Amino acid sequence: MNISKLNLKILFVLILSLLITSCSIVKPVIVEKPFDTKSKKIFVQEKRVFNLNKIGVKLSNNFDAARLNNVEKINDTLISVSIYPENAPINNSAYYAFKIWSETPKTTYIQFKYPQKYGHRYIPKIKTNNSEWTPLASENRMLIDSIYTIKLNLSKEPLTVAAQEIITSTDTKNWYSQIIDSNSNLVHYKTIGKSVLGRPLPMLDLYVGDAKSKDIIVLLSRQHPPEVTGFMAFQSFLETILKKSELSKIFFNRYRILVFPIVNPDGVDLGHWRHNANGIDLNRDWAYYRQPEVKAVTKTIVKASKKSNGKVVLGIDFHSTQEDLYYTSSTIEGTTIPNFYDDWFSKINATFPNYTPNEIREDSTQPVSKGWFLRYFKATAITYEIGDETPRDFIKEKAKVAAIEMMKILNKN
Repeated sequence: MNISKLNLKILFVLILSLLITSCSIVKPVIVEKPFDTKSKKIFVQEKRVFNLNKIGVKLSNNFDAARLNNVEKINDTLISVSIYPENAPINNSAYYAFKIWSETPKTTYIQFKYPQKYGHRYIPKIKTNNSEWTPLASENRMLIDSIYTIKLNLSKEPLTVAAQEIITSTDTKNWYSQIIDSNSNLVHYKTIGKSVLGRPLPMLDLYVGDAKSKDIIVLLSRQHPPEVTGFMAFQSFLETILKKSELSKIFFNRYRILVFPIVNPDGVDLGHWRHNANGIDLNRDWAYYRQPEVKAVTKTIVKASKKSNGKVVLGIDFHSTQEDLYYTSSTIEGTTIPNFYDDWFSKINATFPNYTPNEIREDSTQPVSKGWFLRYFKATAITYEIGDETPRDFIKEKAKVAAIEMMKILNKN
């Protein structure tokens, strides 16, 4: 009798599970290396001004996208700053951002202190209220006995020191709001959900006339907060597509683009190294969609495709790493645009003959966006990586060429 009841309970659970799965808009995908994307505790930095009265220097992390966990005076000219990740394990994306100023003009040295296993990655960028972001001069950067030290000339005007140029969720909103205003007949804005901390998740839906039966391209960025160079490429890529031309006119007669400019707004504004506010790498959640950000993005893509009877043919996810490279899929036969990789890269490389970034062509075994596009839609997919220190003008120019060549290939496809 007890065994029978137990079997009935197991059967009920299985049936319920199948019903839930069948009713879900976005089905899970199977990957070889699943990740635990259930929420994990994060270390929240205390927002404050660090006042070193004895030497007349102050530091602050009291602004969006700041990262500064502790400050210690070593001597009258040397300060140690502690930078910790939001949680661990985490890859070595040791992001930092803080303001520093002095009551009187002085030269000060800053040592960066990280937890064991982590080291300095980013060349410091500096900015005042009246200046643009500039990499700190090489003569003011030193690596001695594995300790990264920089030299700063301080004054009463706060100097912002950051791993990368700071682009907050507000900065991103200001940018895409201008795009919406300038392209009201083409760009349709929608909030697709909210982040863990309640920040809106924006989407720009680009199409002309009726969205029905148009093939779909997906562009997304900022899954990982510090990856600003990838976002710069994303901006230039999108702005190029939106420039009115005969090429874009033909393109939008056939295609629709779903644009997700900031997938991880909490992580960006919290100054995280990599994760969202639940301590999860969002680009490892594209299998079970446990985090609200990935759940909202995937649900929106699948729903848009079903509702409009439009096939998702291409997904490009913009990221940053130590060097420019492309992650592509080794599965080509049977995909939406089998010729895309070879045609696209040959045109980009021909435009920049002295520049040939690595292409890593392999099917993703991890639950990342590139693998999801391939498994879910048989879509051509690319993780478009830009180096941390790639010249900013070149980032924009390369993305411009990439967008133009994408439209040319798809118009002929």
